[in-house]
Amino acid sequence: MLVRGVNHISFAVRDLDRARGFYEGVLGLESIDRPDFGIPGRWYQAGDTQVHLIGVPEGVDTGSPPPSLTPLANHQAFAIEDYRKVLAELQRHGVEVMETTPENGQLFVRDPDGNMLEFIVDGIRR
Repeated sequence: MLVRGVNHISFAVRDLDRARGFYEGVLGLESIDRPDFGIPGRWYQAGDTQVHLIGVPEGVDTGSPPPSLTPLANHQAFAIEDYRKVLAELQRHGVEVMETTPENGQLFVRDPDGNMLEFIVDGIRR
């Protein structure tokens, strides 16, 4: 196999402060050092994988997120421990959530820029 694992996932964001509010304030990720690339951004550690927010300059096209919340869109899945606890916390923050069931263990949301995220109970593989 050529690939050993996932080093990082990245999300293009238009408003870095708004994105930070979601990734730090809602998801509880803590930032890590990031080199200066000449464009705004923020890095986080999520288990063994890093999450990179990339501030997109005005006028740069990075594609369009899906127009609605759907698990059919490209998305990244984050491992969680407690389905009900995560659901309650997302709802407390007013985040639109597409639920499955605690037995299926999957929740889908969009970040403020429309990037699709999945939360899945650790150990469940789909």
